[in-house]
Amino acid sequence: MKNVNGKEDTAFTVQYDFCMPERFDLSYVGEDGAKHRTFVVHRSSIGAIERIMAFLIEKYGGAFPLWLSPVQVRVLPVSEKHTVYAQEVLDTLKATNIRADMDDANESLGKKIRNAKTEKIPYLLVVGDKEVEAKNVSVDSRDKGKMDATSIADFVTKVSEEIKTRGR
Repeated sequence: MKNVNGKEDTAFTVQYDFCMPERFDLSYVGEDGAKHRTFVVHRSSIGAIERIMAFLIEKYGGAFPLWLSPVQVRVLPVSEKHTVYAQEVLDTLKATNIRADMDDANESLGKKIRNAKTEKIPYLLVVGDKEVEAKNVSVDSRDKGKMDATSIADFVTKVSEEIKTRGR
């Protein structure tokens, strides 16, 4: 595989294991009818998971595409009084298998947004007075910027489709 700097790195591995068959007393009966010590071939088409994660982190600069992002959506209540509706939004997202969390810290909205953007969360859903009253969410996309306010049902439909098609 080529890394982000264009350098080739090994991802595929094949290993011949002569130690573990000895340790576990693994053997087979050969054509000659005698017992023979076996050896084990370990192979991995993508190498160690840690190596692949490092490649992905480098490739995307930490800004994973929506379908791969550990946290796909973060719900941001403007203040404590918006937390109940924000929790409803979060529960709806989780019920539809969207990986989401909520930042209900006693911080300013600006700080919550900055923190989420630093973490490169694909979608931020802001919940304030207008959103609670209209039963919708204000959407901020990492890749597209501020978007129109929308109902949570419409947002779930759009994001679920984006995840399913991997943004194609």
